[in-house]
Amino acid sequence: MHITRYTDYSLRVLIYLAINPEQLATISDIAKSYNISKNHLMKIVQQLNLKGYLLAIRGKNGGIKLNRLAAQINIGTLVRELEDSNKLVECFGDNNQCVITASCQLKRVFAQAQQSFYQTLDRYTLADLIDSDQQAEIGDILAINVA
Repeated sequence: MHITRYTDYSLRVLIYLAINPEQLATISDIAKSYNISKNHLMKIVQQLNLKGYLLAIRGKNGGIKLNRLAAQINIGTLVRELEDSNKLVECFGDNNQCVITASCQLKRVFAQAQQSFYQTLDRYTLADLIDSDQQAEIGDILAINVA
């Protein structure tokens, strides 16, 4: 299975915020820590805010933070929301032009594999991605990259 860069960066943003949930972060801080384009992250943060994962506070002392506890953010649900339009193979889409669809079993096999993929992700929350013993260590690494 392959997730898009958009989903990868979305997960990174949420992980960054989950490491230190009491503080507001800026898009610039996150972009610097991961060496990611600030403009690309702005679009991601806007969508995560619209979907209710983030709380964006405008103004001079503004920033972003998680809108829910990390333990309440299910990874399977998040990835489904972000990857919904990403069809694994052509025959999954509405505009299927494949001439062998009627006799091909590939769609069934891939659908089963995709279901297993999401079922595995469903077992995890954002809190599971951040080991409490490693939070300080990861926070130090991200702080060094921002500095």
